[in-house]
Amino acid sequence: MEPATTPHIDRRSVVSVFSRLRTSKGQTNPSPLYGELRTMGGIIPAPWGGYLVTSFDLCDQVLRDRDWLEPDARWRARQGEGTRWNAVSSREMSRTLAGLNPPDHTRVRRSVGTMFDRTALLALRTSISDITGGLLDRLAGRLHDGEADFHDLVSEELPVLTIGRWLGLPAADYPYLRELTHDQVFAQELLPSASQLARSDAATKQLRSYFTALVRERRGRPGADPISGWIRVWDAMEADREAADEGVYFLALFVLLAALETTSTLLSTMMWLLLKHQRQWDWLRAHPDHVPGAVEEVLRYDSPTHVISRVAAADGVLAGFPVAADEMVHLMVGAANHDPDKHLDAHLFDVRRRAAHLSFSGGIHYCLGAPLARLEAQTLLHGMLSRFPYATLVREPVWAPRVAFRRIMSLPIARV
Repeated sequence: MEPATTPHIDRRSVVSVFSRLRTSKGQTNPSPLYGELRTMGGIIPAPWGGYLVTSFDLCDQVLRDRDWLEPDARWRARQGEGTRWNAVSSREMSRTLAGLNPPDHTRVRRSVGTMFDRTALLALRTSISDITGGLLDRLAGRLHDGEADFHDLVSEELPVLTIGRWLGLPAADYPYLRELTHDQVFAQELLPSASQLARSDAATKQLRSYFTALVRERRGRPGADPISGWIRVWDAMEADREAADEGVYFLALFVLLAALETTSTLLSTMMWLLLKHQRQWDWLRAHPDHVPGAVEEVLRYDSPTHVISRVAAADGVLAGFPVAADEMVHLMVGAANHDPDKHLDAHLFDVRRRAAHLSFSGGIHYCLGAPLARLEAQTLLHGMLSRFPYATLVREPVWAPRVAFRRIMSLPIARV
């Protein structure tokens, strides 16, 4: 790739893009704003330091290159006590699998094993189908009386029911865990406010209390659930019982956080885009074998995660730009997925497209839960096409004012 050139980028122009991304209009359609960023270059200086990367190929390169690291606990400690990187919630996330670098990542990843391989998905398929059927029964009841909020009734429920049952969590705890997850994710936002970090810190402390108690309970009464299995694995890896339990806690926390927020957003985004593009919904109804491809196009067009951050392991150069050791780049994967150099008519939603995307990250940090998210989305879409073939969008969804982690707050639908 030829070196990128960024002649005299106006800092205010970049700040303006991010300010508008948080507005209702920007949340509904961020693509034009990402287009503005791309006109400034495939890599541009970030106003707060480091770089923003909008090129698909550059983002892909960084995600796969082991010289680019997660901002782990050691990196965060070097940023200083007064920074957002050393908030309670931020430090906690740096100790989960997603925040580790080798050799720590290698060790913890090995402890997980083949979590969602074909065998595991076969076992989960029936459960997800049953859960989806029950949720669509409830949706049918609400639609009988008029419009219904698809996000609240289905998208918010399917991921927590799926992962909650898999982990063997009490059903009464699901609403509590879901709300804590919504608050905790602020620690992973691009530029969280002090109040958002405070909410994330409070949620993180409650999640730690919940899962450490759960690990103690499973240690006393082990079963066939994943948490009991992780306890056995960590006991074989770690002689210190307390350290082993801590390892299991971070796995349980990671799985919950990874499974709920992003999958819920994927499910609602999927229905929003398909009902908004009614001709494609109708075509898909006649060609249900294209459901997997349609899910991939949803992931490309508007992924649940729009920003992934990495830091440089050493001084170097990225596309002609000097990058110092520890300097951060923000991979704008939401923009990169719309890179016209990668996709023809990238601004168009097209379920027949062969959609390459970076929505599940890449390299050693490729999303472990990607097969499960795909299975949930495909199962739900098949169910909607079969049971609600004439569903319609009542109003545009309401979005939370975020940049890195998309979140739909409501999605009203009806049926003719």
